[in-house]
Amino acid sequence: MIEDWVFRVPHVAIFLSVVIHKGFLVLCSSLDLTTLVPERQVDQGRGFESILDILSVMYINAHLPREQRHCWRLLFSSELHGHSFSQLCGHITHRGPCVVVLEDHDKHVFGGFASCSWEVKPQFQGDDRCFLFSICPSMAVYTHTGYNDHYMYLNHGQQTIPNGLGMGGQHNYFGLWVDVDFGKGHSRAKPTSTTYNSPQLSAQENFQFDKMEVWAVGDPSEEQLAKGNKSILDADPEAQALLEISGRSRHSEGLREIPDDE
Repeated sequence: MIEDWVFRVPHVAIFLSVVIHKGFLVLCSSLDLTTLVPERQVDQGRGFESILDILSVMYINAHLPREQRHCWRLLFSSELHGHSFSQLCGHITHRGPCVVVLEDHDKHVFGGFASCSWEVKPQFQGDDRCFLFSICPSMAVYTHTGYNDHYMYLNHGQQTIPNGLGMGGQHNYFGLWVDVDFGKGHSRAKPTSTTYNSPQLSAQENFQFDKMEVWAVGDPSEEQLAKGNKSILDADPEAQALLEISGRSRHSEGLREIPDDE
């Protein structure tokens, strides 16, 4: 049992390496202590207090793929960007792997790791690297069971199927669900979620929350950097058409960077 615990919990192996290599002064180039605490980047000039403390970040970070542990970049915060599902979708789609975390009104803190970029579409997405986690009242990580491939789900603007962000389980019965009516969600598991074998993560099955954060992990790709430099009018043709129909001028025209294909 001790052997299983040592090799199953990432922090144990790391701290044992520290004790052995530092304590006995044995050189080891593969020992990288910087992956314990990733660099966290937030927009400059904006005051911000994260839901996660340093120990929580270390715990989640240890379960991420190794190449994504060195850097976290804040994509969305309800504190900074408002309580809006549209804002959430606008900030997190096509931005690579990320960590979603929220705190309900009963002070339970929980979330999930999305191994792929979020896309707004009526199908499940992601792969078996995704997982759910709990931080408070207890720390735990819940990985895929192989029962189904309902890893990630993000939908908006549909009439016949659920609109919101979900991970695990199935429609109307997610392991983690953030409703399009931002500030509401559910975590349903009787007794556990089929996708991740996770229990109910929130204090109440149907919960309310004010605090939510999404952190991109690892380095952004060139494609993601390019998307970040484009105007929202390029990314959302409907917004462009709406401005033209209403007779309003496009004040950003002539100021935004011209795409290469133009």
